[in-house]
Amino acid sequence: MQVDNRHFLICDPYMEKFEVNILGCGSALPTTRHFPTSQVLNVRDKLFMIDCGEGAQLQFRKSRLKFSRLNRIFISHLHGDHCFGLPGLVSTLNLLGRTAELHIHAPRGAEEIFAPVFSFFNRQMSYPVLFHEFDTKEAVQVYEDRSLTVTTLPLRHRMPCCGFLFAEKQGANHIVREQVDFYQVPVYELNRIKNGADYVTPEGQTIPNALLTVPPPPPRRYAYCSDTLYLPSLAEQVKGVDLLFHEATFAEADAARARETFHTTASQAARIASDAGVKRLLIGHFSARYEEAEILLHEAAAIFPNTTLASEMLCVPV
Repeated sequence: MQVDNRHFLICDPYMEKFEVNILGCGSALPTTRHFPTSQVLNVRDKLFMIDCGEGAQLQFRKSRLKFSRLNRIFISHLHGDHCFGLPGLVSTLNLLGRTAELHIHAPRGAEEIFAPVFSFFNRQMSYPVLFHEFDTKEAVQVYEDRSLTVTTLPLRHRMPCCGFLFAEKQGANHIVREQVDFYQVPVYELNRIKNGADYVTPEGQTIPNALLTVPPPPPRRYAYCSDTLYLPSLAEQVKGVDLLFHEATFAEADAARARETFHTTASQAARIASDAGVKRLLIGHFSARYEEAEILLHEAAAIFPNTTLASEMLCVPV
C-alpha cells in the first residue's frame, strides 16, 4: 500500500525546489534498521535540518547534501534521540573550516546543555553557533526569510515539545520569456511586471500583464509533528498542508503503551491527517519492537490511503 514515490515528482517548470530528505526515522532504542530521527528540508537549495539524532551527519553525507548550505537546525525537544547528533555535526563543521553562522532553534534549555559541550570539544571554533530558544506551549513564528516562514506547533510529550510548520510565501508572477522578447520589454521593467504591472510600449500601447506572465504555483506547506500524545486538536493547526509528517511509533495493539509514553499510533496519525484534510501523510519514528514497519503503514493507510512510510534516504517533494 506504500505510495510509489515517482508520483511525487513535480513537472511544473516554475516550481521551486521544496523537498524533505529523511536521514533517520527510528525512535529512542537503537536498531540496525533505522537511524534516530532527523530530516533535512531543502527549500530552493537552502537546507533546514529538523531534529538531529545520532548519526545525522553520516546520513547527511550519504544523502549528498552540502554541509555549506545548512544554516538552520530546528530541534523539536531535548530527548537524546532528537538531539544527540548535534555535538558531532557542530564539530565536523568546525573541522571543515566553516565560517558562516549556524543557527539552532530549540526549546528553552538547549543552550545551557549544548554550549559547554561545543566549547569543550571545539576549543577554537571557526564559526559562531547561535541559539534561538522558544517556549513550546504556544505557536510562535521562529524564522522568516523572503520565501519561507517557520512556526512552532505545540505538542504533548513527556517534556516540552513542538512540531514545525514550514510555509512557503506566495511568489511573484513568472515572466513568459517569449512574450517579453516579442514586445521587446526592457530588463528594467521586469520586476514591475513580475509584481503585476502592465507594460506600456514607447508607442503608447498597453500590453496586459496577463500576456507577459503566468501566475506562480500555489505556496506549499510542510508540517512536522514529532513525539506527541494523540492530539485531535492538532488537525486544525495543520489543516490542508501539502505534506504532513507525523510520528507513528506504535501499532494499535500497543495503544496503551503509546498513551503511557506520550506517543501516537499509526491509526491515530492517519486520523489527524484525515481530519485535517492534508494532501499526503508521511509516518515515522518507529518503535524498535517492530521488525517490519509495514504493519504501521497498513494501519495508517486503512484510514488515510495517501500514506507513505518514511525510510532512510527517502526524498519526498512537497
